[in-house]
Amino acid sequence: MIKRVLVANRGEIALRVMRTCREMGIVSIAVYSDADRNSMHVRFADIAHYIGPSPSNESYLVIDKIIEAAKKSRADAIHPGYGFLSENAEFSERCRKEGIIFIGPSAHSISMMGDKITARKTMMKASVPVVPGTTEPITDENEAIKVIKKIGLPVMIKASAGGGGKGMRLVDKEENILSAIRGARSEAKSAFGNDAVYIEKYISSPHHIEFQVLADTHGNVIHLFERECSVQRRHQKVIEETPSPLMTPEVRDEMGRHAVAAAKAADYAGAGTIEFIMDDNLNYYFLEMNTRLQVEHPITERVVGIDLVREQINIANGMELTYKQDELGQNGHAIECRIYAEDPDNNFMPSPGVIQHISEPLGFGVRHDGYVYEGYEIPIYYDPLISKLIVWGKTRDEAIARMKRALSTYKITGVKTSIRFLERIMDTPDFVKGNYNTHFIEKNKKFLEQSDQCKGDCKAMAIIAAFVDYQYRLEKAQPSGGIAGTQNKWKTAGRRMNLQRL
Repeated sequence: MIKRVLVANRGEIALRVMRTCREMGIVSIAVYSDADRNSMHVRFADIAHYIGPSPSNESYLVIDKIIEAAKKSRADAIHPGYGFLSENAEFSERCRKEGIIFIGPSAHSISMMGDKITARKTMMKASVPVVPGTTEPITDENEAIKVIKKIGLPVMIKASAGGGGKGMRLVDKEENILSAIRGARSEAKSAFGNDAVYIEKYISSPHHIEFQVLADTHGNVIHLFERECSVQRRHQKVIEETPSPLMTPEVRDEMGRHAVAAAKAADYAGAGTIEFIMDDNLNYYFLEMNTRLQVEHPITERVVGIDLVREQINIANGMELTYKQDELGQNGHAIECRIYAEDPDNNFMPSPGVIQHISEPLGFGVRHDGYVYEGYEIPIYYDPLISKLIVWGKTRDEAIARMKRALSTYKITGVKTSIRFLERIMDTPDFVKGNYNTHFIEKNKKFLEQSDQCKGDCKAMAIIAAFVDYQYRLEKAQPSGGIAGTQNKWKTAGRRMNLQRL
């Protein structure tokens, strides 16, 4: 049985995994780079090992360093979290060879689903619907042009070895075909070391629907229903919710069966996600499989009532699934907002820096998965995700209202964040109605770019605050008394404001 787990990650996901380990009586082991010496996951872990300089390619992405730390700490298993080495087949295989349990799928499954063309072929054999397109990598421009003309515009050109929106180009005009192919191949080569691309028919008004699956090593596979992930910017998710406002019980049941079939076809074991793309008429197609825990997994946990990390560890221990498909259901509605240190008014540029103040949202139905604290410096080397804010309600309307309340009380100073932008999404009519797809942000750009207007007494309150601060500093400088020591600050500020009005 697993007794010591090294978490090969950082930030909020490392903390999230460690919390479940602590509940299970498992020793948690952190790894950290120079930039993360003071990170919360290092403080929370039972043991911590330094693994190198701040850049991830010198620390978190170096397999030898992770394995060395696992051996030094006598770890039974490694949990990769998401990102970094979580979908690295070489890492999974190396763990197996070193006698360390990899809390995730086999190298075979990761490789099969990591190559998008192989994944498409596998799904077609399993009778899972896929988007019309090529089944072989295309490296020749003339061949690509012929294929695109045969499929018909618009099409998506995608990197065979990639993900995360890299190596992707939408082509809707014939004169843009060559530049799109060259751009996709160049980006794919740079990001993944492989310039092979494939071509898919572009689905207009696309909805991004994903199904959470769990599979043990005894051949049992279940799904934990869907998540709606269509609020995206640059192919990166911003908000997720479950159940999907688009879904019907009949389509949910059918998609769930296809998700289970997809996991079985991949010889999968562990927690994974089958991603589908769906049109307005509820026609859906396999998109890809994420062979790891997803960032948005907490909303499934909240609605279904299952700790997915605990299930991952149990599966890695060789245990059978303790749930049957017909025992599972969805209770209420959950929404997740990703809080980033970035500037939505400046093309979402990262905003690293020191957290001067943070007030986390609390109350019934609110879960906050974060890792920053006052005085913590958000490094420039990693993804600027600060936290994930998850809310639950009996209904979707209640969940939206709760998220609005939670966001309104979430205060962070010192860095720019996406909090106010997310608040505006909650007020956007299309989102409130559940009538949105992956073009949501682009379609509602004008509404979402509205600046927070200073209302009524904003200027007056700023003057009052400045005056109170002045009085406070004066009091510290003159401890014997004087004006600051004998007068109420707010009364003084109020009198000053009345004088200014006169």
